[in-house]
Amino acid sequence: MAIAQEFTTYGPSHWAVLALFAVVAAVLVWLGRRQTAAAAGRFGRIVGAVTAVIYLAAFVYALIPFDVRWSVPLHLTDLATVVAAYAWWSQKHWAYVLTYYWGLVLSVQALISPALTGPDFPSLPYLGFWSIHLLVVWAAVYLTWGRGMRPRWRDYRFVVAVTVGWAAITMSFNSLAGSNYGFLNGKPSTASLLDLFGSWPWYLVVGATLVFAVWAAMTWPWIRARGYEIDDGRADGSSACSPAS
Repeated sequence: MAIAQEFTTYGPSHWAVLALFAVVAAVLVWLGRRQTAAAAGRFGRIVGAVTAVIYLAAFVYALIPFDVRWSVPLHLTDLATVVAAYAWWSQKHWAYVLTYYWGLVLSVQALISPALTGPDFPSLPYLGFWSIHLLVVWAAVYLTWGRGMRPRWRDYRFVVAVTVGWAAITMSFNSLAGSNYGFLNGKPSTASLLDLFGSWPWYLVVGATLVFAVWAAMTWPWIRARGYEIDDGRADGSSACSPAS
């Protein structure tokens, strides 16, 4: 039996994923701009359910065999995927903004420098890793440029607070369990942007400062250039634009 080839960053299968990402993102924007609210709701529920099923399968796969160091769903990717599935399904504003900031920065970073080791396509780890990250980023792209949802400054503050809270809880768990969820207690074994930011804990300080600055830059143009605010979401899960005060 032939031994499966190992995944290689920027190897053929990685480039294929990036090409797939670009094509599907363009299609989602085109589709979202042409859908009625009812059609978008049906489409979102289908993709949201698919996202949830894929995540559940990946979660169960990670449980066997169970090891507290890697089987607990404490990576930010876990949280982002669950929230993105709900954002697809409901198109609620709070779920959208978490997906917008996490997806377009943190999940995109995973596309650029994936912390993926093991067999290449079509292995289950390969398919699970890319399916989860792509669906999170696609949700952010679809809801922002396809369906016209937008973040506000209070959304920025909300996402920063949630992220800091997750980091505090996860770092504490890592210290007790000897794990490294979120790569908060050590850098990943594969090459990543964190390698540019110094050793622990400085790469956390530099990385967090950079991420929060990028998130602010991702918020300002929608408020300043377009001059509107976004309703938090109606009872039916839709959002509406209104002139900024």
